[in-house]
Amino acid sequence: MAATKKKIVDELIHGIKPHRPKRGEPYMGDVQSAHFRDILNAWKQELIEDIEKTMSVMQDENISLPDPNDRASLETDRSLELRTRDRERKLIKKINDSLSDLEKGDYGYCVDCGVEIGIKRLEARPTASLCIDCKSLSEIRERQSA
Repeated sequence: MAATKKKIVDELIHGIKPHRPKRGEPYMGDVQSAHFRDILNAWKQELIEDIEKTMSVMQDENISLPDPNDRASLETDRSLELRTRDRERKLIKKINDSLSDLEKGDYGYCVDCGVEIGIKRLEARPTASLCIDCKSLSEIRERQSA
């Protein structure tokens, strides 16, 4: 039996393949900017579709349940769903801010210290505005003040 090579499959980021920078490729040049614009737009579209689907289902769900427990359960489910959609709405604002930063040439750089955030961090969290060091310091400060 012939040995088979294991194929390494990159996980897609909102349907987009991860970027592997070429040697000498400028950070946040045209190629990388286009890559992150694609990721941000795909993510935004996913969220918008989820929101629209939820609103459509909730409008169609005009159920009159006689049992108070069933009504309470339905109201709890709706409340959780609306809270999730509100978080997604806020996330869409962050995505729009990131897209705006991309257009201005500010995307991918830490807002605190100005260093490159890094491709892998941005692929993990496309709306990141702090480098890992500044984010760590921010979290330490939050814990100390809590």
